[in-house]
Amino acid sequence: LQGLGADGYVPVADPAEADLILVNTCSVREKAEQKLLSALGRYRRLKESGRPSLIGVAGCVAQQERGRLLEKAPFVDLVFGPDAVGRVAELVARARRERRKILETKFTTPGSYEFPRAEPDPRRASATAFVTIQKGCDKVCTYCIVPFTRGREVSRPYPEVVEEVHRFVQAGAKEITLIGQNVNCYHGGCTFAELLHRVAEVPGLVRLRYTTSYPREMGDDVFRAHRDIDKLARHLHLPVQSGSDRILALMRREHTAAEYLEKVARLREVVPDVALTTDIIVGFPGETEEDFERTLELVRTVRFDNMYSFVYSDRPGTWAARHAAELGRVPRAVQVERLERLQALQREISRQRTRRFVGRRVEVLVEGPSKKDPTLRQGHTTHNWTVLFEGREADSPVGSLVEVSVERANHFALFGRLAEGPGRAAMR
Repeated sequence: LQGLGADGYVPVADPAEADLILVNTCSVREKAEQKLLSALGRYRRLKESGRPSLIGVAGCVAQQERGRLLEKAPFVDLVFGPDAVGRVAELVARARRERRKILETKFTTPGSYEFPRAEPDPRRASATAFVTIQKGCDKVCTYCIVPFTRGREVSRPYPEVVEEVHRFVQAGAKEITLIGQNVNCYHGGCTFAELLHRVAEVPGLVRLRYTTSYPREMGDDVFRAHRDIDKLARHLHLPVQSGSDRILALMRREHTAAEYLEKVARLREVVPDVALTTDIIVGFPGETEEDFERTLELVRTVRFDNMYSFVYSDRPGTWAARHAAELGRVPRAVQVERLERLQALQREISRQRTRRFVGRRVEVLVEGPSKKDPTLRQGHTTHNWTVLFEGREADSPVGSLVEVSVERANHFALFGRLAEGPGRAAMR
């Protein structure tokens, strides 16, 4: 929401000091609306005391609820969906000038959508930055609300992407993450693999990442990019969602477990040292114990470095939500028990994956002090492992590439100290 800066708005740490509060929302997981209403309740009390003068709700829950949100929270002044984010300054000005409720949740047509221009914030220097290359989704996964809240898939023209990367790098960013719902479906004037090559040529860029990918669309050209582009991180997030073909078909994921495993085998053939992460949904309607065991089998076979796992929850308007009773809801207790088994398995695999770095040196892009322990410095490896290490800020400034001697590891991070003397960081 950087467009507000031109109108004199600056961030404040305390909501009680704000003239404008904007709540950005996501509706991918359950209870998003309840969490939003809870937050709005806190801000309502502030408004009744005289600050802020305006409250707005943006994002996917705003798109999902639309006018109903104004009915539930009549003290809210403006509601706007993702397609209107680029016009936030205009909408805020209208709400203030016209002193009436503003509702802007219409989708723009794909050919007329303009991507918001992101500008680096000089007050918040960072080693990393996100650059949007795509919005919306044309896939029809039966559990997902994104097509309803983000609209049709639109790709950003590659010259805009490259130019925005230039701006962030010139402002001090060393690592760029390209983001979109299905980045390997990119069609902004070149293929996604070609876009990776173009962005990697930006002077001053140290590391390049992207998220997220759709397995069926992932091809050899992207795998070769991971091999051939030194700046491209040796990490790929490739959501599988389930190891059961029956559940994958109900999810309408367009791939089988065997086809997913073929992709993984091909990727590791081209990039042997790649780190692989994934998403898995547990307890989808109709999931049996046999279905779940097939998911565990796939996890044991692939040996992901890490994963994001969740219990299934209904998303309003989706096919899965409409047919959940017919398919057979998995009891909540069973969902949670399966999730705990899955996560226990993944923790052990992750520990085994991190232990291989103990006693070795790894190259780390420094992001600053650790939020949990400010006495430690923090950064990430090319494989996307978090690294916490002992070292002085003078020897490891934000944005620098340093070598860290790894002394111990757990299932989510590596721990060590700045390496001394000559050596080569372990990239494998």
